[in-house]
Amino acid sequence: MQQKIVLKLLPSEAADVNIIKEYIANSAGKKANEITGFHLLKKSIDARGKHIYINLTIQAFINEPFVERALSTVTFHDVSKARRKVIIVGAGPTGLFAALKLIEEGIQPIILERGKDVRARRRDLAVLNKEGVVDPDSNYCFGEGGAGTYSDGKLYTRSNKRGDINRILSLFVQFGAEEQIVVEAHPHIGTNKLPQIITAMRECITHCGGIFLFDKKVSDFIIEENTINGVITADGDQFEADAVILATGHSARDIFKLLHRKKILIEAKPFALGVRIEHPQSIIDNIQYHCINRGDFLPPASYSLVQQVENKGVFSFCMCPGGIIAPASTTGGELVVNGWSPSKRNNPFANSGMVVTVENKDFEKSEDFKAYMKDKEMEDNSPLSMMFFQEMVEQKAYMAGGGRFVAPAQRMADFCNDKVSGSLPICSYLPGVNSTDLTGVLPAFIHTSLQEAFKAFGKKMRGYLTNEAVVVATESRTSSPVRIPRNSGTLQHPQIKNLYPCGEGAGYAGGIVSAAMDGERVAIMIATR
Repeated sequence: MQQKIVLKLLPSEAADVNIIKEYIANSAGKKANEITGFHLLKKSIDARGKHIYINLTIQAFINEPFVERALSTVTFHDVSKARRKVIIVGAGPTGLFAALKLIEEGIQPIILERGKDVRARRRDLAVLNKEGVVDPDSNYCFGEGGAGTYSDGKLYTRSNKRGDINRILSLFVQFGAEEQIVVEAHPHIGTNKLPQIITAMRECITHCGGIFLFDKKVSDFIIEENTINGVITADGDQFEADAVILATGHSARDIFKLLHRKKILIEAKPFALGVRIEHPQSIIDNIQYHCINRGDFLPPASYSLVQQVENKGVFSFCMCPGGIIAPASTTGGELVVNGWSPSKRNNPFANSGMVVTVENKDFEKSEDFKAYMKDKEMEDNSPLSMMFFQEMVEQKAYMAGGGRFVAPAQRMADFCNDKVSGSLPICSYLPGVNSTDLTGVLPAFIHTSLQEAFKAFGKKMRGYLTNEAVVVATESRTSSPVRIPRNSGTLQHPQIKNLYPCGEGAGYAGGIVSAAMDGERVAIMIATR
């Protein structure tokens, strides 16, 4: 007999298989030796009360042979001679999962990636961190695997209606991820493990006859009678196919400019902008777990915060327990920070983006922005206005840091009190931090919104508002500042036939899993046409 059982255990109990079997037996009214085994279906932490508990949902085997769980796997066939071909611009999660789904549907994908493979990309990241030199096509945002590969690899999403989350997680396991991601409430692979998984996906794609090319930056589209037939790359090569999936990510500003220049419809999209804040992990553990030492059975604590400040949303983004702050800039003279964690999340710091929603009305009266747009020879109401606002703040941050991607920063309490910090705490950000008054970096509405939100967060989480924490500017690549519209029925661009905007860069996803699901969704639509 098999029975589904829900248990609420202490962390030490949840780590012991024999104790779990005893609880299963008690719950089922059986003896412990009658429990032949179990599958863990779901696991989450309940830290709301005085004591911390682990919630487990279990499929128990009682008085019958235990059968090891085998996750479903997908079989991919040879498409090297397929009649239909689809170009995919970008090898992030959207592009990779679209390619895999196309192969499953008998269509040959041609992936054009502007950056390098994951191994070569790692060397470029080392140069960025140590020497302050960024490769505009190979960095934390561009290259094989996309932005998520080297900026954490969290797999949590609320996008239940966009696709099959469990299928995406199972595919990650099929390509090398640990099986625990299927059961955890907030699954995480880790930056140290994602590159091998991404490599395995690429090898599968090429083994099945898909074409995967690096250093192929798309510079133009081949369009005839409002139908896209292919693309041209910066080195002059032309590629033709039955359709083009645009999966370029949220930082491909050159693609947004190309679309605008060719008068292909795009729209300014609200996004979020702010800072990344870093605490000693022990402070977050103490707040969330109500203890000085979390012990051996609890992971580093995380948090999720949101606050309304004068009708502006302020919220935590991409929280990284046991993590590191990284430079996520894609060009020189602009400063962007992000965060990541290794699989063990064993670094001594906890960092999170803290961002404020940005809409067009927020900078309509900004003289700085008007001057910036005039210099770009752009109208204030341009569909690229959000992108240029983002760019302007990033340039201010770079100047305030002093160059070489050193980041402007303040202690948290000093930030709230408009005080320049006399010194800064140790920070995980490798290029270094420079004590700065961030009022000169952040737009006034963002700065004041963050100040008020930090004060409110300090009341929600006692000890959170502290000068042991450091505020680092600027966290600005939370999502795309541009939306590339598409028809809800066909998923094609409403103006250009066979052009499929997709993923984060087009404004239809927000993270690895949702981007992967959107890639699959578009691939299915192409296959069924």
